[in-house]
Amino acid sequence: MELSNKTEYAILSLIALAACYSDGESLQIREIAVRQNIPNRYLEELLATLRRGGLIKSIRGVKGGYVLAREPQKITLLDAFRCMQGLDVDVPNKNPTTTSVETEVIQEIWQEACQAAYSVLQKYTLHDLCEQRAKQRQMENMYYI
Repeated sequence: MELSNKTEYAILSLIALAACYSDGESLQIREIAVRQNIPNRYLEELLATLRRGGLIKSIRGVKGGYVLAREPQKITLLDAFRCMQGLDVDVPNKNPTTTSVETEVIQEIWQEACQAAYSVLQKYTLHDLCEQRAKQRQMENMYYI
């Protein structure tokens, strides 16, 4: 499993939207792009995918933009990965055409690795990421004598 630029940018966009969720504020594409340093054109595609995946909603009008479709506490990193990369939560079944014990062992270990990765991604929400970001920013602002 690899973190693609597409998925990283999507998660960055979701974090920006999560930060504004409690205020009820929507963000326009250009605002997200500037805050997260994401190219505008690329961001349009990502937001469309996230909208189709049910993670965000678009709001029309002068004060329109994008908002999260659910509370940040209810959107996991696994939700974002699934939306952007089409990951299936279910670990694939063993290949019925497996002919060697070695191949079977490799498949079992790969299934275990996938389950562990999915478990970690399911554990963290957008809210958790926002809290971790706030802690890191606070640590950066600390002065030591």
